[in-house]
Amino acid sequence: MLNQQLRLSGAPALLLTLLLTGPAFAQTPSAPASNTRQAAQTALVTVRGHLKDAASGEALIGASVGVRERPGVGAVANEYGFYSLSLPAGQYTLVLRGLGFGAQERRVTLTAGQNQTLDVELRADGQQLEEVVIASERQDRNVTSTEMGTMQIKASELKKIPALLGEVDIIRAVQLMPGVQTAGEGTGGFYVRGGGVDQNLVLLDEATVYNASHLMGFFSVFNADAIKDVQLIKGGIGAEYGGRLSSVLDIRMKDGNAKRVAGEGGIGSISSRLTLEGNLGKRGPVDSAGNRAPAPGSWMVAGRRTYADVFFKLAKDKNIRDNTLYFYDLNMKANYKLTDRDQLFVSGYFGRDVSSNSSFGFDWGNATGTVRWNHLISDRLFSNTTAIFSDFNYSLGSREAASEFTWKSHIRDYSLKQDFTFYLNPSNTLRFGAIGTLHRFLPGDITPGPQSYLNAIKLKGSNASEGAVYIANEQKFTPRLTVNYGLRLSGYANTGAAKVYKYASEEANAPSDTISYKAGEIIKTYGGIEPRLAATYSLTESSSVKASYNRTRQYLHLLSNTTASLPFDVWTPATASIPPQTANQVAIGYFRNFHDNMFEASFETYYKTMDGQIDYKDNAQVLLNDRVERVILTGTGRSYGAEFLVRKQRGPLTGWVSYTLSKTERKVGGINEDTWYPVRYDRRHNLAVVASYQVGPRLNLGANWTFVTGGAVTMPVGRFEFEGVAFPYYSSRNGYRLPAYHRLDLAATLDDRIKPGRKFQGSWTLSLYNAYNRHNTFSIFFREKENAPGQTEAVRTYLFGIIPSVTYNFHF
Repeated sequence: MLNQQLRLSGAPALLLTLLLTGPAFAQTPSAPASNTRQAAQTALVTVRGHLKDAASGEALIGASVGVRERPGVGAVANEYGFYSLSLPAGQYTLVLRGLGFGAQERRVTLTAGQNQTLDVELRADGQQLEEVVIASERQDRNVTSTEMGTMQIKASELKKIPALLGEVDIIRAVQLMPGVQTAGEGTGGFYVRGGGVDQNLVLLDEATVYNASHLMGFFSVFNADAIKDVQLIKGGIGAEYGGRLSSVLDIRMKDGNAKRVAGEGGIGSISSRLTLEGNLGKRGPVDSAGNRAPAPGSWMVAGRRTYADVFFKLAKDKNIRDNTLYFYDLNMKANYKLTDRDQLFVSGYFGRDVSSNSSFGFDWGNATGTVRWNHLISDRLFSNTTAIFSDFNYSLGSREAASEFTWKSHIRDYSLKQDFTFYLNPSNTLRFGAIGTLHRFLPGDITPGPQSYLNAIKLKGSNASEGAVYIANEQKFTPRLTVNYGLRLSGYANTGAAKVYKYASEEANAPSDTISYKAGEIIKTYGGIEPRLAATYSLTESSSVKASYNRTRQYLHLLSNTTASLPFDVWTPATASIPPQTANQVAIGYFRNFHDNMFEASFETYYKTMDGQIDYKDNAQVLLNDRVERVILTGTGRSYGAEFLVRKQRGPLTGWVSYTLSKTERKVGGINEDTWYPVRYDRRHNLAVVASYQVGPRLNLGANWTFVTGGAVTMPVGRFEFEGVAFPYYSSRNGYRLPAYHRLDLAATLDDRIKPGRKFQGSWTLSLYNAYNRHNTFSIFFREKENAPGQTEAVRTYLFGIIPSVTYNFHF
């Protein structure tokens, strides 16, 4: 026990030592100053500010500030476009860059004791003003940063990818990246590096989204018109993130246009959408260059709705007329600059799916809310305080009098988060903070109708509290070596009100004892340290090697024993009998850019081990089971693979090719004689080709082709008869494979003729989903052959053939 305590305390001590000694290692020692003048010359002076889009005034996430006189020295703008850079007094040329934006140079003179503020607006490529000094643009962040297993997608890239029924979809775009697997047509979610659907932390403006699917997974809940930035992190997960094992999908909504009222939208085959944005408050004066300052605030409202149910009303068949089928989204955001050092953000999302007929109906939806306060404590210390609400709920029910019922379920979170960023010096950026979350679960509440034969059922799921503190530092040890190291300490408590059942043995079905816990009473606690490490070593100006290690913990489970991820799967907290999940992942990669960063290429390999993985006993019943722990088995998992990516970023032809070779297995006591077996989403090969070609000023052609090894399934391999009744017996767990999945999508976008002075612009998009009509297997079932008693045949089902769609998009 003593040795364990020493090991746990040694890790924070090591981090503290590095933080204290880091600045000494990172800076070149100089001779002691002999007088006050020499001391002033070596004092650090801070230049700070915000980097924004010149067209809208929105913050540019990840834009960079470099120093021409000091190669390798610079700063990166945070999620709010804020940067801070401290340098010795003197004259410097700052080079400001953003992905997809032309670079600018600004000459500054830093005087000892006089910090400066420098806000800069960057213009998109091809929209530069003659007065702006343009530097050669470098898009080499993928090589120089410590980010590993990270992909960033801009909204402009998303809209070039062919889409199902004309709807641009973030989740489908993410599934085209290396290391990411689709859950299949007609299902929601995605799998990352061998992790389950529930092991992905999906954030919308920092709020957790528990189910990101519309129409059973055909669309995601993210309206691309309302999204500014999408970042997927598969490896080297920062210490500021926690609660999931495999990945982080961090999505940021648009802040709104701080310069004018603008809008965009589209009218599609089954849905339409509209986004409006504008400024809050009056805009500032015009500067010497003729640029008018943005307003102190802005707003954005985006809505989307399908209308299949409208056409149902026109049908001659009454059964069709009585059907209802639609989903809607509503995104809202506003921000206002309270003072030069304070800014307030408020954002929310509301969405719902509804499907019903005269006898049965179901619906599900998400609601999130985020309130954030940015405060600049000093020129080098940035604070962000966030209050977060998240809710996912569903309901279904029967309207037949004899079997009438309503079934409701939800998971609801309340979080408070505090983050700090301290720009210690040009070689050290320190991040630290804390978060606390209350989870509230309602696994099932069934209310029967007045004439129903059903009984009322209410499962009282236990609740949970989760908290964490973290500290991390990104340190440039040498011009070639940069390391991001940190620790996250997480704690968890499973709380009442709840009933906990005790069993005399593992084989016993009936409980031997029941313990009741009051509301808020602690049932079980867990916790531990999660070290995070990522390092980059630059081999040349255009190539580098990277390595990362992270340990992650997850205290929630998604219970589902189906082959698809459905909205009605049940979330449950870790309990005394269901342990939390933990994972350890190591990765190493080689990154190389070519032809002045026009092409980027990468190779990454990873190995991940996972504990606390759950599977189910044969014929397990998960829904409405108040003793679900009796059908759950726990064990370990492992996943390893190699990922390849080649991407072209500039020119008429852009796109990428990604390939993943991987294997994912589990070992769970009581399954397959305690040997390793593939999980159902284990796919050996995953290839994606994405291309966009700008034929001329008005016409753009897009295509993507995917190939994925078929998923693992358990199949009946024979049958036996007993007293005239046939019973199947099955293969080993996931012992067979579905046929391989592949699909080609095509799209053509034709812009309206550009008329000088006209603000309204539109475009037509024609897309073909599954262009060569591949019948990809959705499910397989077995039945007795017609006219052949005693013989069985397998029947494959599929969802989609060719699906054409036409969408008219516009912006003003």
